Amino acid sequence: MSTTMAKPQNVSRKWFILDAAGKPLGRTAAQAAVILRGKYKPTFTPHVDCGDHVIIINAKDAVLTGKKLDQKYYRRHSGWIGGLKEVQYKTLMANNPEKAMLLAVKGMIPDTTIGRKALTRCRVYAGPDHGHAAQKPEAWKL
Repeated sequence: MSTTMAKPQNVSRKWFILDAAGKPLGRTAAQAAVILRGKYKPTFTPHVDCGDHVIIINAKDAVLTGKKLDQKYYRRHSGWIGGLKEVQYKTLMANNPEKAMLLAVKGMIPDTTIGRKALTRCRVYAGPDHGHAAQKPEAWKL
């Protein structure tokens, strides 16, 4: 019995919806990363981008467990002296919950060309409304 390798031209992509309301931010992001890579498929091949599209709704209702709202920071640096910018997650979740969710998903995707391409198929919305009804997305069970 031989192992079959997926071909890029034969990959079929589906659309899935993840509802983050009341669920931990990291758990939702981990499920999104698995779908984006296609690791749940029996035809998964590491060197082929065989993942699906993910729509994450209700990102503003995702929860951070423990003291993460007060103790966790999102940090970035401009590269210049004194260029460190940091935002507390309490502020980030209040002002831009889509960015907080996308950063969590980005951290769980490999930093390769396949990972960067997979991240373009992730759409995050703060509320329950999204504009992808025409794609007929299926609900993903967490």
